[in-house]
Amino acid sequence: MAAVLRPSHRLKHLRIAEFSQMGSYWDPIQNIEVVRILAGEYYATHCDEMITTVLGSCVSACIRDTVAGIGGMNHFMLPAETRPGGIPGYRGLSSDTAYGGYAMERLINCILKYGGRHENLEVKVFGGGRIMGGMTDIGLQNIEFVRAYLHTENLAVVAEDVGDNFPRRMAYFPATGKVWVKKLRNIRNETIIKQETAYLGEIRQQTAKGGDIELFGD
Repeated sequence: MAAVLRPSHRLKHLRIAEFSQMGSYWDPIQNIEVVRILAGEYYATHCDEMITTVLGSCVSACIRDTVAGIGGMNHFMLPAETRPGGIPGYRGLSSDTAYGGYAMERLINCILKYGGRHENLEVKVFGGGRIMGGMTDIGLQNIEFVRAYLHTENLAVVAEDVGDNFPRRMAYFPATGKVWVKKLRNIRNETIIKQETAYLGEIRQQTAKGGDIELFGD
């Protein structure tokens, strides 16, 4: 007698190849497979899944093709480099999805590769909170970058919840475009700040070894 696969196991067999090893779990309450992404990661799917993350100063773009039924979400920590004249650039950057330009291109290109069309893309943007009070406002830089990027790519934002001074917990359903956002106003930010500061430190170390991205100091 053949073994009966749990819903989560069945979905893993249907995943896009690039994400076959991505961790996930089955939520029996929502009756859906859940993939959690961290800073520097992205995920795209053509299955009925939920993608979750927690955002402080980071930004996530939720993008889907409303016709082809494929979509996903990224989570980036820093905007792209600034070219002379103050125009945000996003091409030819380090292959690290911690940076907005690379994170946006990887997600969009993945959606287009698996059947999406540029004219059918729906975009929603979240995050960019100012939670690191003693630092340059990285959240605002991320917001300005993603807006400039989408304008250049002729992609309209149909919904956004960005800025302010609190982190967010969010969940995205690419199959329907639905987004849940919980503004974490009543919790202490220390854990998220420590996580983002540690990740920023890792990026600084990598860049010091030969990168060309301008980082934000304390």
